[in-house]
Amino acid sequence: MAAVREDLEAFAAELFDGFFRADQRRWGQAYVRGLLLDGKRKSVEPMAARLGEDGNRQALAHFVTTSRWDPAHVRARLAWRMHDVIGPEALIVDDTGFLKDGEASACVSRQYTGTAGKVTNCQVGVSLHLARDHASAAVNWRLFLPASWDPGSAEADPDKVARRTRCGIPAQVGHVEKWQLALDMIDETRSWGIDVPLVVADAGYGDTAAFRHGLEERSLPYAVGISSRHTAHPADARPVQPAYAGTGRPPKMHYPEPAQTMKDLVVAAGRTAARPVSWREGSRPGKGVSGFKRMHSRFVALRIRPAGRGVRQAGDGPELPERWLLAEWPATEPEPVQFWLSNLPSGLPLATLVRLAKLRWRIEHDYREMKQALGLAHFEGRTWNGWHHHVTLVAAAHAFCTLQGLARNPKDTAQV
Repeated sequence: MAAVREDLEAFAAELFDGFFRADQRRWGQAYVRGLLLDGKRKSVEPMAARLGEDGNRQALAHFVTTSRWDPAHVRARLAWRMHDVIGPEALIVDDTGFLKDGEASACVSRQYTGTAGKVTNCQVGVSLHLARDHASAAVNWRLFLPASWDPGSAEADPDKVARRTRCGIPAQVGHVEKWQLALDMIDETRSWGIDVPLVVADAGYGDTAAFRHGLEERSLPYAVGISSRHTAHPADARPVQPAYAGTGRPPKMHYPEPAQTMKDLVVAAGRTAARPVSWREGSRPGKGVSGFKRMHSRFVALRIRPAGRGVRQAGDGPELPERWLLAEWPATEPEPVQFWLSNLPSGLPLATLVRLAKLRWRIEHDYREMKQALGLAHFEGRTWNGWHHHVTLVAAAHAFCTLQGLARNPKDTAQV
């Protein structure tokens, strides 16, 4: 830490420059330094024990839990700095779980999280990350509020609603689906002047037609995961006008053939349509530039017209929009194993489409680093503001690590 102390002080001074009070700037820097110091636990008490002259447990706890500072201002400054350094190709959307034993923390509920791979007692945070192949950074966060915490919901739990005041949850905050939180954060991030060249997400977001439509309304390109069960027509399919019998309302134009599932469309194209693609270097030793084996598989890319009620309701005519369907079909598998939908241009090379769709690995890399090394899930406070303060400061510590790594080797690629 001594070797980078001067760099950290300059970084923190830039990040917390908007703080009016000197003590907030001091404890902001100390908290980030505490997250960066060695140690298994990154909650306030053990960090204070490691911070030496800045090891004031009460001051650190007050700063992260109850001090009145807006984390959005810090995130905006963080986004500006990391956007310039990373030169992102995409903004990645995802969510992660914060496992909890008790029920006193803000927004804790029994809900599904990929962190545990099951329904369990946890908080869920949605995040946005600026990313390209060699680097990424979390720049925005929201704590998901389950319907059981929303007094206006039919699913409201009286005990949880009663805890809102103790947790400091603002009265105007209600239950909002994760995909809508993601759109709200995209809007906020763009309001900071951050360019969003592409949105990448997994099927947890891509399966929702309203999310994809929201991106299209914002004129944003996307490459999102999607379940194989969704339906579509081939790109050359066209709606037809049925004959009018002369009485009643004229029939609406429709596609004469029923829509097929994404999986069936790819299977119909056949194995011969799959092409080998290598998109980045992985973690196994190999002959790549950095000494690691390149990731490779086989992919099918088709032009299709997504169907389904949500798509039709969002459309402005009988003809459905044309999109990319990308499917990974390894040579060792009897059928495709993963699917993506994208509104990227029709002439895009397959290798580029695959690399951009696969860029989501960066957010898993970020979550792992922030949880294992920087205490993302170690916050022991129970308040709404405390959670948002903590995750913002962890994102700052992670960004500092990224900046240090890029300074040592700008072309270095973090491995999974």
